[in-house]
Amino acid sequence: MRSRRLRSRLYYFTVEDESILAEAFAKFEDDVFAIAYKVVGTDDVFVTTAETKEALERHDIPYNLLAEEDASRIALYHTPLSREELADYEDAVRALALANRAIALACVGINGESNLGFDLSRGAKQYTYFAAPAGHIFIWRMFAERDDAMQFLDRLTFGEKRAIDWAASIPLTSAGELRSYH
Repeated sequence: MRSRRLRSRLYYFTVEDESILAEAFAKFEDDVFAIAYKVVGTDDVFVTTAETKEALERHDIPYNLLAEEDASRIALYHTPLSREELADYEDAVRALALANRAIALACVGINGESNLGFDLSRGAKQYTYFAAPAGHIFIWRMFAERDDAMQFLDRLTFGEKRAIDWAASIPLTSAGELRSYH
């Protein structure tokens, strides 16, 4: 089981050739959960976890660090199962959010459930997924605004106080408060 960091960081970076990442990740130690996501709307900016950054450095993989983000600023709303299965992978889930310029993610179900409790009629752009090593694929709703999270969770949970309190406590009010990486 991975040790949890008291103050996790997420990192924006570029590489000269992105094929370097696939080659490098294949050489990392078996216990390293290496992940990098391309930031939406960019050609060459990636976001990664501290664990992956440290592995890149240990293996002398050249990269250009652009900026860092305090992972605790990206809020996660779990279901009991997602909390259990993803406890050691929260920074990776937060990196996924950051790559999509989201300030928060709410787990809304598991792939394959017949009733996920949300409506995709307005498109799927606000949703993403994360496959847990245990085998479940968790579906997440992304939020770029705290107010959007509050409205969505109010509808999804029928006003459940815990969900509304979580949304109100999201550290950032909008994606505009995320670090710039240029």
